[in-house]
Amino acid sequence: MKIAFTSTGTNWESKIDPRFGRTEYIVIYDEEKNELTAIDNSEVKNEAHGAGTATAQKIFNLKPDVLITGNGPGETAGAALKHIKIEILVGAHDMTIKEAYENYKNNKLQKA
Repeated sequence: MKIAFTSTGTNWESKIDPRFGRTEYIVIYDEEKNELTAIDNSEVKNEAHGAGTATAQKIFNLKPDVLITGNGPGETAGAALKHIKIEILVGAHDMTIKEAYENYKNNKLQKA
């Protein structure tokens, strides 16, 4: 299973970025390979409009099974993500990626 996190950094101790569209990084944890990979998403930082859609496209291309974020995607990005089979979990504010993953495994995050 692949799990995507919106993140302010590139490792397990990085904080979850509460923003979906303008997240600094998308971090993917591949449970089968026990591998953490970070994708730089900073190019959307200065977008006036469409940051959420651009980030949703990256998520689509990465094909994770689960997305863990803070506030969740906005309306347009959320609609785009519904076209792929992905479970979206929110409420990981102020957590590190590791804490968010542990909360996910213990069913303590909210479905978007």
